Amino acid sequence: MSLWGNDTAVRFPGIGLEIPNLPRGIAIGSFQIAFYGVVIAFGMMMGLVMARWKAKKTGQDDNIYFDCALWAIPLSVIGARIYEVVFDWESYQWDFWKIINIRNGGLAIYGGIIVAFLSVFTFCHIKKLRYTLMADTAILGLILGQIIGRWGNFFNREAFGKYSDGFLAMQIDLSEKNLSYIYNPALCSEATLRTMYEGKENVLNNILEIRNNIVTLADGRQFIQVHPTFLYESLWNLFILCIMLWVWPRKKFNGEIILIYLAGYGFGRFFIENIRTDQLFIWGTGLAASQVLSALLFVVATSLLIFFRIRAVKLGIPVSMELIRSKADKNMKNGNASVSEEKEVKEEEKKENPEEKRKEDGTSPGEDDPGGDDPRKDDSEGAEESTEKSNEEKE
Repeated sequence: MSLWGNDTAVRFPGIGLEIPNLPRGIAIGSFQIAFYGVVIAFGMMMGLVMARWKAKKTGQDDNIYFDCALWAIPLSVIGARIYEVVFDWESYQWDFWKIINIRNGGLAIYGGIIVAFLSVFTFCHIKKLRYTLMADTAILGLILGQIIGRWGNFFNREAFGKYSDGFLAMQIDLSEKNLSYIYNPALCSEATLRTMYEGKENVLNNILEIRNNIVTLADGRQFIQVHPTFLYESLWNLFILCIMLWVWPRKKFNGEIILIYLAGYGFGRFFIENIRTDQLFIWGTGLAASQVLSALLFVVATSLLIFFRIRAVKLGIPVSMELIRSKADKNMKNGNASVSEEKEVKEEEKKENPEEKRKEDGTSPGEDDPGGDDPRKDDSEGAEESTEKSNEEKE
């Protein structure tokens, strides 16, 4: 077993850090295992641990989350790849093996998120579980997986931004095979770049700025110097996770945590996406797909969060931690049930509590209740006893 891809360096000059031989993975004979996939797999595993921990802590059956993850995680990976391929079709062009080869990267997180939401929704519908509660719990695992998984981009030297001379600026060896063509002026002319990125002016300008600021060290090595956007997103997600964990025991309605995630992630990703050099665009436009989606998520999720938060505070109804839905979904307690569902639940309560039913019907215990005491019977028995006493006195 040996390391591979460890012939290039990554530097952070602002903090005085250099990794001279950063490996891309390990090789067992001719078989290569990319650290990109290992890191993402580890992130998924830790995300599942997080979700099950929170479920158990709040009295839910944590095994349900394991069952859901068994098919939600693989489907999410497929969704992430489909999103990447669809919005970067020019790079794949019906090449089946290239499409399914994800060892070199190419998983768009938004595709994974969309499929994850659909998978959990379908699972809850089939198992008759409360989706909002399960989503609030599972999303803690999803964002932890993102925090860890972004470091897979570090090993792949990808998902970085435009030129930066800031404190956290990252330098990547220009001889890195994934970079050498586009960022090396000797291999790719500016005219060729303009043809490649026609209609994508933002990305083109970012690449040209990087090429115009190549750093040459005293030993002759050349580096591009960029924003480590993978690091920015990892740190931003960590911040959101802290907020979500703080709000969880204080939340006013089920679904609040998922809305915080969507609003928070959408807000941060909108700005981070703007400085990335590997944006995916909506067909025939210069609009970055993930940036547009981020803006929509922030606006919609923030609006819903404010609306439902005000509504929940006004109603003042406790948040249910019962994952399994009842016949009426038990949403009546949260003010979400329909009138017919409320009547259904009330009828069930009457059957379980005959006394309550009598009070509402205005009947006495003896009326319409064969098992009750008949007051008329009590009166006749009392009359007979008094007659017997008077006869005894006379005698």
